[in-house]
Parts: sequence; C-alpha cells; structure tokens
Amino acid sequence: MNDAVTANGPTAPDMDRQTECRVELPIQVKTYDIDFMGHVSNIVYLRWLEDLRLSMLQRFLPLARQVEAGYAPVLLHTEIYYRRPVRLFDAVVGTMWLSGVTGARFTLQAQIRAADAIAVTATQSAAFVDLKTGRPIRLPPEVRRVFVPVDSDNAIAQEI
Repeated sequence: MNDAVTANGPTAPDMDRQTECRVELPIQVKTYDIDFMGHVSNIVYLRWLEDLRLSMLQRFLPLARQVEAGYAPVLLHTEIYYRRPVRLFDAVVGTMWLSGVTGARFTLQAQIRAADAIAVTATQSAAFVDLKTGRPIRLPPEVRRVFVPVDSDNAIAQEI
C-alpha cells in the first residue's frame, strides 16, 4: 500500500481505498499537556501515538495474545511533522493506519487533527521480536492474516 508522503509528512489514505487496519480516537487535551508556549508539548504527541498504536493492537492483534505466543512489537523509528499548534480546549482526533509491511517490519502512519485541520502527521516503523531472545522475527502467521490484506499490490505476499 502506498499512502502519499509529502515533504510535510504522510497524508491520509485515499478515501475510496480505506485501510483495513485503521483506528480513530478522540483525544482530550489535558492541562498538563500544555507547555510554557501555551500549546501541546512535543512529547505529548509521542504519548498520543502510543495510545493510537495500543488501540490498534487491541482491536486487531491484542497484546496479551501476542505475549502469550512469545512475541511483541517494538518501535524502531518515529518521524513527526508539526504543522500547527494544538491548544487546550481544541477538539482533537487521532487516526492511525497500517501503510506497509516488508519482511519483519511494518509501517504505521498517523494524523492528529485539531479543529478539522491537520496539526501533526507521523510515520512509525516497528518490528516484532521474540520475547525470549529479544531478536526480530518475521511476521507471525496470525499477524500476516491481519496485516497482509491491506497491500493492494500483493508484493507483501511474495516476500513472506
């Protein structure tokens, strides 16, 4: 799946080609999220991305089931593009979707919108690791069943 990535970060998937692995959450800006400049602190966006990722896992691949099977996802890289500030009392919605899978890695993209405008876009890459060895593993079969259908080109199926 090739969602657009611009100089300002990823854009949402085409609306006529909805991603199967996608979550959307309302986000409440808390008073402690605000920094001395009067807007949401940069570190808060990492927490919001974590909330979106955990929601996605709970919906599609519950973490407890993964741990029981002996593996878990680890985050490898996060890239955040700050487009506009988010302030206290803004109506905020976060969206995250699976945008790609290659070998042992997968890529997630996210948007955080405030007042119907894109405030932040982000791309994260992650992999699954064996909990005993701490080493990366190829996508487990139950993960493939969830992740692979989002690729419209079937390139992923050839790699696995």
